[in-house]
Amino acid sequence: MRLDASGKVSLDHIYTAPDPRTYFQALRPLGYRVPQLAKPCFDKLIKEYRETEQVAVPRILDIGCSYGINAALLKYDATMDELYARYDGSGPASRAALLERDRDLSRSRRPAHGLRFTGLDASTSALAYAHEAGFLDDTVHADLEANDPTPEQRGLLAGTDLVISTGCIGYVTERTLIRVVRAQDGRLPWMAHFVLRMFPFDPVGKALAELGYRTVRVDEVFKQRRFAGPEEQRGVLDGMAAAGVDASGLEEDGWLYAQLYLSWPQHP
Repeated sequence: MRLDASGKVSLDHIYTAPDPRTYFQALRPLGYRVPQLAKPCFDKLIKEYRETEQVAVPRILDIGCSYGINAALLKYDATMDELYARYDGSGPASRAALLERDRDLSRSRRPAHGLRFTGLDASTSALAYAHEAGFLDDTVHADLEANDPTPEQRGLLAGTDLVISTGCIGYVTERTLIRVVRAQDGRLPWMAHFVLRMFPFDPVGKALAELGYRTVRVDEVFKQRRFAGPEEQRGVLDGMAAAGVDASGLEEDGWLYAQLYLSWPQHP
């Protein structure tokens, strides 16, 4: 088992396959569920945004979107259980046939209120699949940790209404969020980030405050997935102990947990 610098098992390979089967088949035994738990929170925030800002079709930027999972759940009311069954290997054998089936899903389940999803990710194959399937409307393949967006990427990021993520914060830092906000030409999109408890949010919160945000941490905790094994659990628990984070009753019992941070423009 290869661990990354944070103590988590490295699952890089599941994000670079040409279709989502490897992703779902690797994560299903671990009970990966945070997108499903995030769905009602995102639904509520989208509803509030529509009513507050009078925007009928909000533009959502999903950072670390992989194969467009959040988009599929929110745009087409899919569930994680449905997606696990969809990509369990018993269906179409080819990428082309999988894509055709997923296009049928995106054509047949138009939501009552439209959403426009842009996905930001480092995986070209995941972005390509999600876009071709109709889950994502636009894609941005960029490393905003290291680089400013190109003019074309900046154009795709501009006009974002809500920024969401379900697990990338910690690998993605405030550098990416600052660049996303600066691409808005003065507008401040609302944000909702599910962040593993093993990663400190303070640097992100401080950077957002300097940009004009107020941030609230939701008290509830959300299961992300089971540990891949004792070695990963030890690595994560050691890191949390060193950071002064109490894992008793949570990560000590075998699951990774996330917390939700909501950020809004701080109006004077």
